[in-house]
Amino acid sequence: MKTFIHPSAVVEDGAVVGEGAHIGPLCHVGPKVKLGDGVKLLSHVAVVGNTDIGARTRIFPFASIGHEPQDLKYQGEDVSLSVGSDCIIREGVTMNPGTAGGGSVTKVGDRCAFLANAHVAHDCIVGNNVVFSNNVMLAGHCEVGDFAIFGGGCAVHQFVRIGHHAFIGGLAGIGGDVIPFGMPVGNRAALAGLNLVGMRRASVPRESINKVRAAYKTMFSGERPVLDIVNEMKAVETDEVLLDILNFILDAGDRSFLQPGEDRDRTGA
Repeated sequence: MKTFIHPSAVVEDGAVVGEGAHIGPLCHVGPKVKLGDGVKLLSHVAVVGNTDIGARTRIFPFASIGHEPQDLKYQGEDVSLSVGSDCIIREGVTMNPGTAGGGSVTKVGDRCAFLANAHVAHDCIVGNNVVFSNNVMLAGHCEVGDFAIFGGGCAVHQFVRIGHHAFIGGLAGIGGDVIPFGMPVGNRAALAGLNLVGMRRASVPRESINKVRAAYKTMFSGERPVLDIVNEMKAVETDEVLLDILNFILDAGDRSFLQPGEDRDRTGA
């Protein structure tokens, strides 16, 4: 497959365009951009800055990829954005590079889907197979684990960690860390249970699912401080799935993490 660049597109000198890439009408590709093999910019797409787009990623009209971070402290430092392979970036999506105060890099993994008008802010690290539904807003310095799914219109506060396989409810306002397989809802969001569907899709053994469900109820029973219970569990636990969640909570340090709200029992978790 030959590389195609529409006559109305602007590809600046210095840009690297991979084999079989397709750059549609009225696109703009900056001089420091690297487009992998088979990348497709449909039309009216702007990719600028020190930005690397992985192979076969498709970007739809009016997406803005790699423009300077929306951080008032940014003073033109050399920063970058890396997007993995086989991603889908739909209409109006914005992704910003890092800042000097946050590591200078924003990174998105492979096989992610960003639906219309989603936003990935500066210095975020997004894992593989992540789904952002329409209008999801990820503030700066966030970390998102593999296979996390964000419902439409949800907003994530800066510096928040989203554990792998978490499922964020639509319109949720996330102000604290979300445990792996956590399922928060509401604004401000609280945990409404565990993402049991995500566990099954991830082929988590039934024994591990049962252990995590029991631990969830014990940790958030309200009878004793959560960290005391978590430390006691970790001292004797051998199940890898549950240990992953326990370590996630302990790694938070002084950070806040979401806990169940008043409707915590409605999912059966």
